[in-house]
Amino acid sequence: QVQLVESGGGLVQAGGSLRLSCAASGSTSSINAMGWYRQAPGKQRELVAVISSGGSTNYADSVKGRFTISRDNAKNTVYLQMNSLKPEDTAVYYCNIVAKFAGSSWLPLGSWGLGTKVTVSS
Repeated sequence: QVQLVESGGGLVQAGGSLRLSCAASGSTSSINAMGWYRQAPGKQRELVAVISSGGSTNYADSVKGRFTISRDNAKNTVYLQMNSLKPEDTAVYYCNIVAKFAGSSWLPLGSWGLGTKVTVSS
């Protein structure tokens, strides 16, 4: 079992930046790819960024060029640097272990943490 704890959220003005952290504990040797998701009020949870065990990254179009996902394997931590934030980035952000199976998109595999709330004011 892997436990995931997100942190780093807060209130920021549009155009500002935040860095989110996701600390993993437990059976971390089983972790390959990791992803950041977000869920805005009244909307479904969406995947915004993925990083593979080798460091390859993928981003949703809505955050491409503004968000950067990275990982520190020694610290079992994944980060999401968010720049040029917009009000539409307001959401609770979650991290999870992700995997891709034949013909599928990235799927979450772990248990969800509590997330960290990001609020961007206009």
